[in-house]
Amino acid sequence: MIKMRPSKLSLVSVILFVLLFSQCVLSQLRVGFYKDTCRVVEFIVKEEVVKAIIKDRGLAAALMRMHFHDCFVRGCDASILLNSTPSSTAEKDSFANNPSLRGYEVIDNAKARLEVVCKGVVSCADIIAFAARDSIEMAGGLGYDVPAGRRDGRTSLASEIIGNLPPPTFNVDQLTQMFANKGFTQEEMVTLSGGHTLGRSHCSSFSDRLYNFSGTLKQDASLDPTYAAKLKQQCPQGSMDPNVVVPMTSTPSIADAGYYIDILANRGLFTSDHTLLTSPATANQVAENAKNPIQWKVKFATAMVKMGQLDVLTGSEGEIRANCRVINS
Repeated sequence: MIKMRPSKLSLVSVILFVLLFSQCVLSQLRVGFYKDTCRVVEFIVKEEVVKAIIKDRGLAAALMRMHFHDCFVRGCDASILLNSTPSSTAEKDSFANNPSLRGYEVIDNAKARLEVVCKGVVSCADIIAFAARDSIEMAGGLGYDVPAGRRDGRTSLASEIIGNLPPPTFNVDQLTQMFANKGFTQEEMVTLSGGHTLGRSHCSSFSDRLYNFSGTLKQDASLDPTYAAKLKQQCPQGSMDPNVVVPMTSTPSIADAGYYIDILANRGLFTSDHTLLTSPATANQVAENAKNPIQWKVKFATAMVKMGQLDVLTGSEGEIRANCRVINS
């Protein structure tokens, strides 16, 4: 029989505990979580999402992005929905989310209906997860089963955005590290970056590439010249108009591989998009996703399910908010 020294035995015990604890947390999220307590939850959320996107196709991108911004800061706990208070600025009012993030009213509408039929049962965090899935499907992506059972957090701090959400100026190494900090591989980072196939952006997120790239007072030489000229027409130098937005890709309302095709043509809008071509590994993944859009959709759906499990509150942790914008009194 092989004998272990006490120190090694203790280390093994700690590792086993961490693994078992992690599996226990994830196992508390399950598909069909509301089967016995609120069977209509996914129907109601989807109905509200469909109504909203029919009126405004841009909300598909907004609701998907809301899920990402929620999960990457404090985990998937609906902290993105909480309003600021006199003593604290919430995530939704940070520079990364205001004025660009929207769609809060879709979550509010779904929550209000659910409180009528299933009072105090469905968390705002789960509503966001369901809504993101429905939005992707409405935009032409693949639907997927959403494990549920998240509970809502009671804290939201704008100060926690930095270091948790990747800015549009990140390079490939910075992106890889930030996603690794959240438990994602580099390939999953490239896959999830494909979420930029949907939506529009304010000029401030990329204007440095047009007028002062890396402090040079020049245009980013890696940008396709024709594309850059078009962007300059839409975003004149010095313009700070919050109402001006430009498409992220050539098909901003469709969940397709257009994002990767645009990157290969040097038409990635953000520095963090184009940077995927600067590493052989990520460049190969970009080319593969562009060539196999169905495969990317499958990988994207899988990565979204994984993202939805980030640092979740379950069991007796957190709360089930009555109003998604404020904590329970």
